[in-house]
Amino acid sequence: MLGADKSLLIIVPAYNEQDALGATLRSIREVYPRVPVVVIDDGSTDATAQVALDCGVELLRLPYHLGLGGAVQTGYRFAFQHGFERVVRVDADGQHLPAEIPKMLEEMTQGDCDMVTGSRFLENNGYPTRYLRRAGGVIFAWILIPVLGRRLSDPTSGFIAVNRRTLEVFSHSYPLEYPEIEALVVLMRKALRFREVAVKMRPRQAGRSTIGRWTSLRYMIQVFSGVFVNVIRYERRFHTRRRSGG
Repeated sequence: MLGADKSLLIIVPAYNEQDALGATLRSIREVYPRVPVVVIDDGSTDATAQVALDCGVELLRLPYHLGLGGAVQTGYRFAFQHGFERVVRVDADGQHLPAEIPKMLEEMTQGDCDMVTGSRFLENNGYPTRYLRRAGGVIFAWILIPVLGRRLSDPTSGFIAVNRRTLEVFSHSYPLEYPEIEALVVLMRKALRFREVAVKMRPRQAGRSTIGRWTSLRYMIQVFSGVFVNVIRYERRFHTRRRSGG
């Protein structure tokens, strides 16, 4: 089912997304009819797995719910072990538009970088978002400046394209809880290059997000803690290398 062409794989992590997944997979097929697609079913209790099978895509079923980071890393490991050169992550809820993927892949090639993130806010695309989540993204962007050396417009975006160098890193080391932001720190520690590109997104098309008002607040606290720990590790390693002359 995967075919001989290993140039691109699209992974779709999904947890209880039976209502949105079918439309998401069909929209991917409209843009990339021959590119292999893998759905990682993160221990869903609904018909998510059956929807994936009905759409004729590859399905990886996790035995229990690992969380988003675990599902995404499973997809990255699968892609790396099967020799794929590039991977694009598309969320199952329909927010990410497959028609924007070529723009991300072109930026990766032309910009000579290892990861490209699709940004909702790099340009004014009119994407609606809750105030708390938007404020959290702004706070995270400022927190990351000392590590990344620049401010990102959309550090929580999950619309991501990676090359094989990044695949190798993420298949061995990937944050399990709320991974998008901490993954940027991992990339920086590995001296990999990443960029943002402006893309259009839309609100969730069906179902309900697992991140509500109170979980958004918990999200901010947990990610802040994770980034803070990673910043300390990064600074310690940086100063250790300087003292050793490395």
